[in-house]
Amino acid sequence: MAVKIYVVYYSMYGHVGKLAEEIKKGALSVEGVEAKIWQVPEILSEEVLGKMGAPPKPDVPVITPQELAEADGILFGFPTRFGMMAAQMKAFFDATGGLWREQSLAGKPAGMFFSTGTQGGGQETTPLTAITQLTHHGMVFVPVGYTFGAKLFGMDQVQGGAGARLPPGEILRGHRQEAQGLCLICTYPSVRYHKTFTDSSYPSPSIDWSVFSRGASMLCSSLVLLPYEFR
Repeated sequence: MAVKIYVVYYSMYGHVGKLAEEIKKGALSVEGVEAKIWQVPEILSEEVLGKMGAPPKPDVPVITPQELAEADGILFGFPTRFGMMAAQMKAFFDATGGLWREQSLAGKPAGMFFSTGTQGGGQETTPLTAITQLTHHGMVFVPVGYTFGAKLFGMDQVQGGAGARLPPGEILRGHRQEAQGLCLICTYPSVRYHKTFTDSSYPSPSIDWSVFSRGASMLCSSLVLLPYEFR
């Protein structure tokens, strides 16, 4: 059965959309992986977008929160706004309360990629503040580390202007590598333990302490099977 990877992004001027395309290419280069690109809903009016010089949205399907549960691994992409993720992506995460209640995303590997407009515009604060969205869902954050340049948390780029400065080839290659790393992790059977969190007994009104030991044992078994370059 193929591993299903979703690339979910928001892009106002097209920078992050271009990165999402490369992320998908990297995911598809891994054997046994199916990848699909989605965009999150826009929350600004056409009037406001027109005043900001935003181009028309591309022909990419708009995802609903419930559809996230279908994926085995997810890569989220978004631009930075004042050192944090854009409000459009945050609004989408805010709409995932039903998934949180059922722990439908628990255990799923997830990564992120993003774009800022200036040097020091949030290359580190953006992923650090975005990680909270993943942890509340019990998702497993998969950082890039230093496997490609100096991109510790996730692949980023600096782009100014209204979509005129597209990312260079080296940056695109890094995003493909990020997708490959997450997909390889998702293909290990022991890592796909999020299936165990969807039974009717979890979550429970009372604390089930066995969940903690179960999660620890699954994490350890996953690490044992991972090749050294991904540990």
